[in-house]
Amino acid sequence: MRNHEVTARQPLLDEDGYLREPGWSKRQVQVYDRSKIKAPAFRIKEWDYYLVLNEDFAGAFTISDDGYIGLQSVSLLNFKEGWEHTETILNPFTMGRLHLPSSSEEGNTVYHDKRLHMEFRKEGDRRRILCRFRDFWQGKELECNITLREPMMDTMVIATPWKNKRAFYYNQKINCMAASGSMRYDNRTYTFDPAKDFGTLDWGRGVWTYDNRWYWGSGNCMIEGKPFGFNIGYGFGDTEAASENILFYDGKAHKLDDVTFHIPADDYMKPWRFTSSDGRFEMDFVPVLDRAARTAAVIIETDQHQVFGRMSGKAVLDDGKVIELKDLMCFAEDVHNRY
Repeated sequence: MRNHEVTARQPLLDEDGYLREPGWSKRQVQVYDRSKIKAPAFRIKEWDYYLVLNEDFAGAFTISDDGYIGLQSVSLLNFKEGWEHTETILNPFTMGRLHLPSSSEEGNTVYHDKRLHMEFRKEGDRRRILCRFRDFWQGKELECNITLREPMMDTMVIATPWKNKRAFYYNQKINCMAASGSMRYDNRTYTFDPAKDFGTLDWGRGVWTYDNRWYWGSGNCMIEGKPFGFNIGYGFGDTEAASENILFYDGKAHKLDDVTFHIPADDYMKPWRFTSSDGRFEMDFVPVLDRAARTAAVIIETDQHQVFGRMSGKAVLDDGKVIELKDLMCFAEDVHNRY
């Protein structure tokens, strides 16, 4: 059954290391336990990624333990002035040493070295992002203290296998978290307004195959005084059980079928289109800034284009209500990884 919803609380993996029940859920009802994985430690990938975004600027924060490498990353993006900077620290052979929490619902994610101190704290219905990055860019320091409010609301959780393999992708996207606080860099303060600015969490755990290419897009805004958000994407594993395409409106999830990214082959900064198999997500996308990055280190290679821009079109809720978007600042990405 397409878009099978998992509702029973249960272990994520069976005794042989395979997913018990592929599908999607509104919360983390399937319990992740690293010790149940039947794969070497260097193949296990665990990450927490936050994006906090408004019309004019954004901050992105990653703490990850990807087996034979850890990747800690911070990005500052200024859409009005047309620039961004991403600083990344690579740690060899982390293999679980960062001790990332087994659930998004409790525990703190922490990274610390001589240049970077970064924490993601879960404090009741608040998530805090604390960051101090010495020599972030041009010898200047970046400091961030951001709070995201997460009331009781639906989220997008997906448990996706690779066919006939012990590889799996267990991921949660939390949209529509009202953002307050600020980022400080180069004697400037970038302040978030919780009345209109939002943060998104990408929480993931899994065992991947070596070579993957995925597409992901997300955005949030206020519609008729209520928070609206979307998550779209594909590329990981066998998605026969469920897609990760979904709309959120006033805290409730509205599940979608397949969404296709139509990306110009010759230039990521040309306009994109998005179409859907069920006609419920039809959008045009005008790029503003391409956060492009390539990493190559021995057997590790990444090529990513996280493109920020303005989306316009229609999204249709389960009850047929049409949400009209006009120039919503959001992002969509095309990422190819070998690691």
